[in-house]
Amino acid sequence: MNDTAWETLFARHNILNEISKAGMFRITADQIKAEREPRLMTKFDHRVNLPSIFRDNNLAILPVTRGDYVIARFSAYHDFERCALEYQRVSLPSGIQSLLPQYIVSEAIALNCANACGILEDFLEDENLVPTVSGRMSSGEFRFNISVGGSQQAVEVRNSQIEIDAAYEGRSCLALFEAKRDISNDFLVRQLYYPYRAWCDRVTKKIKPIFLVFSNGVYYLYQYEFTDPQNYNSLSLIKQKNYILSPEITLADIQAIVENTPICSEAEVAFPQADSMKRIVNLMEMLSERDMTKQDITNRYIFRERQTNYYTTAGHYLGFIEKGERRSDGFVYFSLSGAGHRVMKMPYRERQIAIATAILRHRAFNETLKIHLRCGEMPSRNMIVQIMQNCGVYNVGSPETFKRRASTIRGWVEWILGLIEGE
Repeated sequence: MNDTAWETLFARHNILNEISKAGMFRITADQIKAEREPRLMTKFDHRVNLPSIFRDNNLAILPVTRGDYVIARFSAYHDFERCALEYQRVSLPSGIQSLLPQYIVSEAIALNCANACGILEDFLEDENLVPTVSGRMSSGEFRFNISVGGSQQAVEVRNSQIEIDAAYEGRSCLALFEAKRDISNDFLVRQLYYPYRAWCDRVTKKIKPIFLVFSNGVYYLYQYEFTDPQNYNSLSLIKQKNYILSPEITLADIQAIVENTPICSEAEVAFPQADSMKRIVNLMEMLSERDMTKQDITNRYIFRERQTNYYTTAGHYLGFIEKGERRSDGFVYFSLSGAGHRVMKMPYRERQIAIATAILRHRAFNETLKIHLRCGEMPSRNMIVQIMQNCGVYNVGSPETFKRRASTIRGWVEWILGLIEGE
């Protein structure tokens, strides 16, 4: 829907030609509203969310007032750096009953839980943290430079609306948090930069822009610094740490699942092509909140449509995700199955064991993990292909398809082994 609306606006206002001449195009909320609600037309937290006409022309959009936006070939996004391999285990204070991982259904609750567990104090290396500002507010006025191709473009912001998920002030710093519950490859730098600039002139303490991602009982925290406050693209990672809120899962637990899980017959369901079990679980978290259409998942979960098909099919293969009938609104919705709902209500440790059990009911995954445990290393891709062929997996024919599906087996087995280290 956004694609069509933006193509109409680009044609009506000759936007590509204006950008070629002036370097950028200024568009008002009223002009956007002629096609669709501006908040729906301008919220692109990740590159993949951008409409086709933006992606095809390397464009991005930034707000500059409460009712004006600029479109140009901005370098507006930043790729997340690779996560650390280590996970620090934390626990809630005794007596806290309302902050359980299976009931963390919003960014605000995730932040409260992180604070209660001591995660924020440890990560920020500051004491006596106090929650301060949050919510929507004005950006104030500031200018900055942003990369446009090989050059710099000046942009002026006047009282644009910003939103801060949380801020914690300690003895030496003010930490401004952007929090998410979906796992992605990149983020919109504006989410950190505009709040950073807004507060730089309001406090004398050091400002620490923090990106926090919470999924499946794990916190991933990234602390950034803008090395040049006037440069949007001067973002630099200072440190990254992971924290896990759960009891330990041991090698003995994994071995018991492998040995004691009955093998099921392969149903006539497409063998999965979705390497990241972490993302499948994250998708299940989203579906535990509400049923979603393919487009909902594609937009919310930072997928392209083909990836949405892969990951919903993978969830169906495991028995956790169902595709419903077309509803009265004309859309087909995906939802959690009964088993999916039961799993997502479990405490963290039991949830991981239940998901690992669902994976290891399938012979190809079970046999691959057994070989790894016996030999101390992952079987080669060719060996995994041979295992798949021996197991008679459904509807996998060509050698290339076998190799692609072998990557899924490797990825899911590595996820199960990673549970021992808290991944």
